Amino acid sequence: MAENKEDIEFPLVHKGKVRNVYDLGQSYLIVATDRISAFDHIIPTLIPNKGKILHKLSMFWFDFVKDIIPNHIITGDFDSFPSTLKKYEYLKDRSMIVKKAKRVDIECIVRGYLAGSGWKEYKESQTVCGIKLPKGLKESSKISEPIFTPSSKEEGGKHDENISFEETVKRVGIKTAENLKNISLSLYKRVNEYAISKGIILADTKLEFGFYNDKLLLIDEIFTPDSSRFWEIGVYKEGQPQDSLDKQYVRDYLENIKWDKTSPAPMLPKDVVDKTLAKYINAYEKLTGRFLV
Repeated sequence: MAENKEDIEFPLVHKGKVRNVYDLGQSYLIVATDRISAFDHIIPTLIPNKGKILHKLSMFWFDFVKDIIPNHIITGDFDSFPSTLKKYEYLKDRSMIVKKAKRVDIECIVRGYLAGSGWKEYKESQTVCGIKLPKGLKESSKISEPIFTPSSKEEGGKHDENISFEETVKRVGIKTAENLKNISLSLYKRVNEYAISKGIILADTKLEFGFYNDKLLLIDEIFTPDSSRFWEIGVYKEGQPQDSLDKQYVRDYLENIKWDKTSPAPMLPKDVVDKTLAKYINAYEKLTGRFLV
């Protein structure tokens, strides 16, 4: 069913760049659409079935790390949904019913390798988000120990801003800040170790947390090609950009056509859509050992 059929007879409480959140009363329904974003803009071209990949991969990871921290999932199984939702076939394999956690407005980013904005900053100051790193690192170099580099969580199309750990403490308190840091690093290390066993490097990732009954939970999506950089070990080479299994391919295309990163965002040609989808499927199948059906 096409995404324009996604209208659901429940209040839409949040329309993000990729996910829609509906109020079910005692819980939320989170739907992963086929939208894709880049440079804080929603791209008008859909990536078919991308939402299903994000959902299935997130469900895989939520189960994989549940011993480190509980999560907000009530169920992601469409067959277990209430009858009021089962009439919406579009929801199958792309939606989850979750607890109404109060989101912590901090994006918890963990970097294990130098890439993206981290590499740009390092070239100028040998720091990443103010954290001093050794001299002599190259683009895509492994960082000796993964680093926690939080950012603000902005709404309304505003760009998230990198913030220091001290600023994180000011915003959420020392106890929560330390928990966010320690748990994020533990999650990254667990998943990267597993990913490497599957031939994939988790270069960096973004995590989100929330409170439910005063307990910290892992929320949103986790370790997907939308929120992480995945590199194949077999073609990884230090000192250059990597051919990522994620949405970096879309970013690179937009950079190459010299888009000025203002609205409206350009359409994507079919070959870019097809190549992006292939990368997402490749990441999903290699990491989970399952075929996308």
